[in-house]
Amino acid sequence: MSVQTIISPDAIRTLFSTAMSEMYRTEVPAYQTLVELVEEVNAAVLAADPAERHRLEAAGGLARITEERHGAIRLGTAQELSTMRRLFAVMGMHPVGYYDLSEAGVPVHSTAFRPVDGEALSRNPFRVFTSLLRLDLIADPALRREAEQVLAARNIFTPGCLALIEKAEAEGGLDEEDADRFVAEALETFRWHSRANVPLDLYNRLHDAHRLIADVVSFKGPHINHLTPRTLDIDAVQRMMPEKGIAPKAVVEGPPTRRCPILLRQTSFKALSEPVDFREGDGEGWRPGVHTARFGEIEQRGIALTPKGRALYDTLLQDSRRLVAPAADGSNAAQYMAALREVFAPFPDSWDEIRRQGFGYFTYSLTEAGRRNPPAPGSDLETLIESGLVRFDPVVYEDFLPVSAAGIFQSNLGDDAQQDFTASPNQQRFEADLGAPVLNPFDHYAEIERASIAACVAGK
Repeated sequence: MSVQTIISPDAIRTLFSTAMSEMYRTEVPAYQTLVELVEEVNAAVLAADPAERHRLEAAGGLARITEERHGAIRLGTAQELSTMRRLFAVMGMHPVGYYDLSEAGVPVHSTAFRPVDGEALSRNPFRVFTSLLRLDLIADPALRREAEQVLAARNIFTPGCLALIEKAEAEGGLDEEDADRFVAEALETFRWHSRANVPLDLYNRLHDAHRLIADVVSFKGPHINHLTPRTLDIDAVQRMMPEKGIAPKAVVEGPPTRRCPILLRQTSFKALSEPVDFREGDGEGWRPGVHTARFGEIEQRGIALTPKGRALYDTLLQDSRRLVAPAADGSNAAQYMAALREVFAPFPDSWDEIRRQGFGYFTYSLTEAGRRNPPAPGSDLETLIESGLVRFDPVVYEDFLPVSAAGIFQSNLGDDAQQDFTASPNQQRFEADLGAPVLNPFDHYAEIERASIAACVAGK
């Protein structure tokens, strides 16, 4: 293969995310309704706030919002995780962050595969939140062994997909024809299968241990369990979902409504109960049943917080939940959201104050005046800002929040899904299973900010 025939990982990622979205529209029609609602809300926000439209355009973030998606999958074995890392690498997606969800009652730990540099994110910011089942957290040793046996017997990747991953690794990428084949083969890993790998009795025992365990172990592969469009006003989406025939979860996960959004806010509609055929005990026939896993989700992204800002966020979130713990059935949703707003009042709500207090990451760039009169190398940044030669824009938080992710999982696995697991973060074990270290998001955001400052004070 000549170098000229290789297409960019960004192009392959776009092909894949488009194909994934089309597949999910067919499998879960309510997802299409959700996408249309988000597009309607985003258009209204931009029409009502020309200043926000201008800010997004100037920061290069407007074009990507409409097509932006993240998905989520759950894997069962270290081998599946390691191969999934290689699959996503073909599309320019890398593991960022480590998330321990056991602390919130969900027996998985996770990372997010996503593009990391600014140009790749602007082309297509597709992300997949990828969780690995913690079989060691299953209390029943016999059930744990049965789950291990079922997972060991399956192969979630097609032979064609594996061959193309190897080809991409050996040749430095794929040409257009191979990329099309790769997308078609890889899509099979994420497709919904209505026939389970296990008898109904085993499914029920896995389900009793935790609904997510049953979802991971019982099927041929890690069906994509949601795709998430990005909105500019998640409160409007939450309010309008019932008008579209969609019942939202009771509360929006994450921080409260703010003028200057921080981190990530998420809501969703309840997971679908879907017909599934289970193997008979003798393995010769099939028995009808149901399974609940796939749902629709919406997100609103804000600024990436520094360790100082994130520590304040975590403290305030814990304080709000101590004041009013959100009920699983949503019965105290209004009280919880009111407590959240009250407790978060100390967190500054202007971009300049967030910046001055060192709570968030920003990119710095020359204004038109700064480009006409480039600053002298080594100029003071604050002086350049005050004189109108440099502007600052919030760095978008491209990652996830473990408590919010667990809240979405639990609300869509059923009100009785939350169970107690010993919080046991094990990033070293996760990275060994992954076959690579995960990128530290704080370090990554800090480098983005540092590089932008260096360019400005150098007059570039």
